[in-house]
Amino acid sequence: MNNKLSVVIPVYNEINTIEEVLEKVSNLFFVKEVIAVDDGSKDGTRELLTKKYANDAKIKVILMKQNSGKGAALREGFKHITAEYVVVQDADLEYDPEDLGKMLTIAIEKQVDVVYGNRFDGQGMFQDWDKMDWKNALGNKVVLPALVNILYGQNIHDEATCYKMFKTSLLKSINLVCNRFEFCPEVTAKISKKGYKIVEVPISYYPRSIKGGKKLNALKDGLEAVWTLVKYRFVE
Repeated sequence: MNNKLSVVIPVYNEINTIEEVLEKVSNLFFVKEVIAVDDGSKDGTRELLTKKYANDAKIKVILMKQNSGKGAALREGFKHITAEYVVVQDADLEYDPEDLGKMLTIAIEKQVDVVYGNRFDGQGMFQDWDKMDWKNALGNKVVLPALVNILYGQNIHDEATCYKMFKTSLLKSINLVCNRFEFCPEVTAKISKKGYKIVEVPISYYPRSIKGGKKLNALKDGLEAVWTLVKYRFVE
């Protein structure tokens, strides 16, 4: 399992957490490379990345010219992956990188191309559940997975999870056009239309509040996710 995984991290104003995240991820023996894409940070994150990791053999730092959104940063990061598998990692501490080992093991041993981390079926599920806005919880746990299952014939419980792992060859075969948070529903819709089934693995999750730095807007981004799932069911 050595050097099997590329980890792409979109980063925007995460000066308080990015070093810890990079340390945890880069220390995993099965990670071949970490690709940190700074999306125009203005809080010192950009300067930290370029100064501390400029000559790091395992961590590649990519700088977006301006803030373009999570989806745009991911699409740029995906251009640089070289490992057999790739996964998305957020730059905060909501997810535990140790869970990536479980996901990669399933992908390799069961020879599956798509593995999602399921936040709603793990021992560590919602340790700080009270930090999640109820609208966010409703969308994540009920609305989005129901839409995916109905529209695309999947059987999943957590569509909006950050931890989405793919065979690199599959991900590179998909034409992604996302710019913001609609990456999740777009990639889910497009891999589903190709006929791939999503395998879920229980993971831990420690949600942070808006006050704690969470950037996603439950209503605006939730509606965009719904529209994205519906749209790609009928168009390419």
